[in-house]
Amino acid sequence: MKLLSSREFNRDVSLAKRAAQVEPVLVTDRGQPTHVLLSIAEYRRLTGEGESILDLLAMPEPVAIDPADAAADGTWDHRESLD
Repeated sequence: MKLLSSREFNRDVSLAKRAAQVEPVLVTDRGQPTHVLLSIAEYRRLTGEGESILDLLAMPEPVAIDPADAAADGTWDHRESLD
């Protein structure tokens, strides 16, 4: 576990973020541990939290839709006349 004083953390937050990608970073204030910085992947692993709703809604690859199949399910086709 990487150890950073609060002064070091404030001076170089980017360093702390990079270090947290590899291992947890313990931040101290006057020599006493006060905070732990974790990567989001490590946080999710520890809490058992699954993917966020944004992750779940993101489509990894485009989905092909056949217009003939879409019309067969009774949905309105914008190309049809309203008359």
